[in-house]
Amino acid sequence: MIKPVLFVTNHAPPFRVGAFKALHERENVHFALIGGGVRHGGGGTTDEALPFPVLRPPQRTVARLAASGRYRAVIAGISGRVALPAAYAGARAGRIPFVLWATLWRHPRTPAHALSYAPLRHIYRNADAIATYGPHVSAYVRTKHPKGRVFEAPQAVDAAFWSAPATPDRRGEFQILFAGRRTHEKGIDVLQAAHDTGTLVFAEHETPEQLRNLYAGSDVVVVPSLPTRDFLEPWGLVINEAFHQGVPVIATDAVGAAAAGLVHHERTGLIVGAGDAGALRAAIHRLQDDEPLRRRLGENARHDVAAYTHTAWAQGMSAALAAAEGC
Repeated sequence: MIKPVLFVTNHAPPFRVGAFKALHERENVHFALIGGGVRHGGGGTTDEALPFPVLRPPQRTVARLAASGRYRAVIAGISGRVALPAAYAGARAGRIPFVLWATLWRHPRTPAHALSYAPLRHIYRNADAIATYGPHVSAYVRTKHPKGRVFEAPQAVDAAFWSAPATPDRRGEFQILFAGRRTHEKGIDVLQAAHDTGTLVFAEHETPEQLRNLYAGSDVVVVPSLPTRDFLEPWGLVINEAFHQGVPVIATDAVGAAAAGLVHHERTGLIVGAGDAGALRAAIHRLQDDEPLRRRLGENARHDVAAYTHTAWAQGMSAALAAAEGC
């Protein structure tokens, strides 16, 4: 019987479960969930309810687990203080392929992260293959001169759920939706400075069904994220969710989904400079005043996001794994 793959990451949040399930069905994967803090949501599902095998190892034991001989390859994301280098060291000790799941398109600029740069650069350069969030991350990874091939595993949400018919939750004649944490790095201050028209709705703790209804009732979703010393929006899955409901997005150029091309300026949404309240205000006014443009962007958004599926993510990860195993 073929050995399983060990996948080391921090959590299996609800928005990842479908993707992880698709990969497990293709490759027989055991997910080692190391826990830790999260910025983008975590928890929500018990281990018993997850449709794939789950381990909860302490980070200090990851190297021994990876080198145990029970696994045919190791995949690890950039999470935890020691889990990634431990997973890499364990794969090397066990002489099995190692795949890096890369999420960053700029290394954080804090003293603590400066200490991690050299070890991470070594892993970029020596991983047997790398799977990335998208072309923006791939471009960054290639500046590290990796020896392994680079593949893209597109970020996705549950397409069947987010594209399903909804009951529009509409609270104004022109509705602007912000979905996410109301923090500085999410650009909340810039959005509030830019807002001078329409009804601005904030969604942070809604259920998925409530949020889907808000998307359906909105004219535009705004993702005004800012780059900070320790944060650069890796993707922005609210964009996928909104697009499945046919709602255009205004995003800044500091949002991964914009840098990767899902938010395509003048096709699926509008892109403005991060921190530019004037440009954001002008973009909001433009969409308010031009209903045909909103409709065209929304139709294109629904079409383009259809390719971003959990199956496509699993295929990208499988391709990276196959390349690593062929080294």
